[in-house]
Amino acid sequence: MRVLIAYDGSECAAATLEDLKRAGLPKTVEAVVISVADVIMPPDDETTDGGVPEYVPEGVRRARTHAEKQLKQAATIAKSASEQLKEMFPEWQVRYEAIADSPAWALISKAEQWKADLVVVGARGHSVLGGRLILGSVSQRVLYEAACTVRIARGEKKGRNDPIRVLLAVDNSPDSHAAVDAVCRRVWPKKTKVYVLAVVDTVMAISPNPAEPALTKWIEVQDNWDEIRKAFEPSARKLRLVGLDADVIIRRGDPKHEVIDEAQSLGADCIFVGARGTRGIDRLLLGSVSAAVSARAPCSVEVVREREKSLSARG
Repeated sequence: MRVLIAYDGSECAAATLEDLKRAGLPKTVEAVVISVADVIMPPDDETTDGGVPEYVPEGVRRARTHAEKQLKQAATIAKSASEQLKEMFPEWQVRYEAIADSPAWALISKAEQWKADLVVVGARGHSVLGGRLILGSVSQRVLYEAACTVRIARGEKKGRNDPIRVLLAVDNSPDSHAAVDAVCRRVWPKKTKVYVLAVVDTVMAISPNPAEPALTKWIEVQDNWDEIRKAFEPSARKLRLVGLDADVIIRRGDPKHEVIDEAQSLGADCIFVGARGTRGIDRLLLGSVSAAVSARAPCSVEVVREREKSLSARG
């Protein structure tokens, strides 16, 4: 598994590293810690054909000196984080990089170039240039444009032995099934609890085979909660088959609010949600839900996007 971790030395970034302890990540991980200096690096001094250095304006020289200083600082920050990760996860392969670029673009580009499976960013932080708050907007852009799963980390101080609680928001869409599979592939400690949450309003889609849209049918949601629960029980059963304790929860209302409220009520460590949900009905459209939940959740959020499909979709 390839994990790209954004780190800027902020308090939020430090909490991001701690959050990884409760993310169910496997022992065989190739991780890259990346720190981005939000500066433009002027080109190197050039020489003429005769070997005489060309004239470089003083302003350009100062800009380059400043950029090199910021890049060196970013490298120091990234190295420190990588050493911390090696202590936390001795079996991981960890390296670090420092890049001078726009933070969001650097992360998106690196994730696609390296074919990352997961990008981890803090909910907010500061740049290495002047302490300016930037990671809130960076995390949102990475969330929208990265070609793989993105984890918006909000590390909370919990005891090492406290059971992990995962809230899995589902709607039986293909991306929802991908989120279920993502949870199943992780390596969770004993006593981990997974709550499979489906939020419905007046109508909902049921597709016995998500690969065959023609099989999708619509049912009226009144008081027949048993039928609704049965539609999502296969997801819980899949989780139980890999040794997880999983229950189905049905709620009625706006998913953007219900998912957050349920996470707060359960004391969830993380919310897993598909990048996009059932099309054709806004009340179950997890595309908007994933953005709202990642922005406002009281805990970490993983928006699951299958990298292969995303790359092919981007052409």
